[in-house]
Amino acid sequence: MSKKIILSLVLVSAFAACQRQAPEPEVYVPAANPVTTEPVYQGKYGAN
Repeated sequence: MSKKIILSLVLVSAFAACQRQAPEPEVYVPAANPVTTEPVYQGKYGAN
């Protein structure tokens, strides 16, 4: 009797695993901020 229970559980789990999955919704990822240049060192007081 326990073999029948185990076999039925295996069949049910195999049937559940073979079911078609629902497609995942597409996620929109916004573009990253544009890259800016680093400020250049212009001396102690900023004068060039």
